[in-house]
Amino acid sequence: MSIKFKKIWSTAALVFTAGLVLTACSGKKQGGSGNTGDSAKHSIALVTTAAGVNDNSFNQSAWNGFKAYGKQHNLQRGKNGYQYFQSSSDADFVPNFDQASKAGYQTIFGIGYNLKDAVSAAAKKNPKKNYVIVDEVINGQKNVASANFKSEQAAYLAGVVAAAETKTNVIGFIGGVHGNIIDLFDAGFTKGVNDEAKRLHKKVTLLNQYAGSFTSADKGKAIAQSMYAKKADIIFHASGSTGDGLFQEAKSINQNRPASKRVWAIGVDVDQSYLGNYKSKDGKKANFVLTSVITGVNIATQDIANRAYNGKFPGGQHLVYGLKTNGVSIKRGQITPAAWKIAQEARSQIIAGSIKVPIHPAE
Repeated sequence: MSIKFKKIWSTAALVFTAGLVLTACSGKKQGGSGNTGDSAKHSIALVTTAAGVNDNSFNQSAWNGFKAYGKQHNLQRGKNGYQYFQSSSDADFVPNFDQASKAGYQTIFGIGYNLKDAVSAAAKKNPKKNYVIVDEVINGQKNVASANFKSEQAAYLAGVVAAAETKTNVIGFIGGVHGNIIDLFDAGFTKGVNDEAKRLHKKVTLLNQYAGSFTSADKGKAIAQSMYAKKADIIFHASGSTGDGLFQEAKSINQNRPASKRVWAIGVDVDQSYLGNYKSKDGKKANFVLTSVITGVNIATQDIANRAYNGKFPGGQHLVYGLKTNGVSIKRGQITPAAWKIAQEARSQIIAGSIKVPIHPAE
């Protein structure tokens, strides 16, 4: 989802005030008593989108990278360590960057394309601090690093798996809102499905529909219902919390079927397998998430934070994380051994350059 859809989802708002820097993130007293003034130069902060830090997507993955960084360097959450500042709407972006800066954090991350302007403005206002934009590019500012992902590569592998695993030869893709980031998932998945179907001499129908929203589970559910009704047995989503509707519909269908007849969903950004737990009609505990396309925001945030820690903050640089660096991947999940082998062979070919994955869907 920090693809564009990853950044704009739901959740509860928190009001920030200058005197509540350490409590503004979750309404609870924060840690940090173990940090010292000397660690301030290594401190990092995260400004979230309205989706919040527990969005099962980009923000949560970024925060996991922060926690790993803190553990690695014996830094605690709070002042002079690591912290997040949650936004309830886009209007909170600029105040939250100001808040993080005034609180003394040295390297400050904005997670999502819609924080681009706020990151750029904060960087101009505070030239001695480091800033990072994830899922966008800011050029010409020496104290800003840009981090992006070759999501099309992992989506291609998911497409290969879907084409190999489908029993009905009908597969679905649900997008959130059209744009360059979602294009990566759409183009990669479509290419993977088509390539593998051709290799296997299968005639596969790929249903493709956009919800026009990253926050409408109802629309996601309606689209999934239509696709499953058209005999799709595997649906991949790149649609933020709109994708919650996909999981709701798959669960509703599968609860009324034997586990052997289940329909499948493919998750995005983080491992969404926990959303697929259910009990089938025959009383068996089962799961319908075939795999998830992982965007390693945690890898990027920890990597960039470590570069800053070592005095080598990549200001002015555009960093791209792909299969080669495990910046994107797919989970083994419930993929059969044969399909997993095919996917791993495709992974090697992509890294070697013998498979070229498009970044925009064919017109």
